[in-house]
Amino acid sequence: MSVEKEYIKIIKERFKSVKHLGDGTIVQLSDGDIKWKPNEESNNVAVIVKHVSGNMVSRWTDFLTTDGEKAYRNRDKEFLDDILSKEELIHVWEKGWDILFSTLEDLNEKDLLKTVTIRGEGHLVIEAIERQLAHYSYHVGQIVYIGKQVKNNKWESLSIPVGKSEDYLQEMLEKHRK
Repeated sequence: MSVEKEYIKIIKERFKSVKHLGDGTIVQLSDGDIKWKPNEESNNVAVIVKHVSGNMVSRWTDFLTTDGEKAYRNRDKEFLDDILSKEELIHVWEKGWDILFSTLEDLNEKDLLKTVTIRGEGHLVIEAIERQLAHYSYHVGQIVYIGKQVKNNKWESLSIPVGKSEDYLQEMLEKHRK
């Protein structure tokens, strides 16, 4: 396998991992929970999802051929709190991820060193991918943190629970010995 093919495989897995954390949080939230925010200057989960999805639709639609900041995108409207239900939130969330994963499926190793633009600035495809992975990780981290605040002692951990690190290590070592 070439380095380029391996990179594309790995990056798909990294994006899936980030999405998994968001999915694992959203499933735990109610319609009311998606609207919670710690103060007036903060965004709630619904707004963050709307922004992330808007970014994904803009960046990943016609990724190799058009600027990542599409003329139809209205970034400021992404910060209006107008998602009314968890069901609507999930629809918006999935729309962005579907476009991202569809685009990644179509990429090949020759595409990685091509140049794409975002707001007129040129980026190698691998640089644009890394930029978006960092951006989405940042916002999904916010979603998870808000979820933990809202759910408090009802939060279902998305990683290794406190006090279970050694058990997890032994489980992984055993798994990889096979």
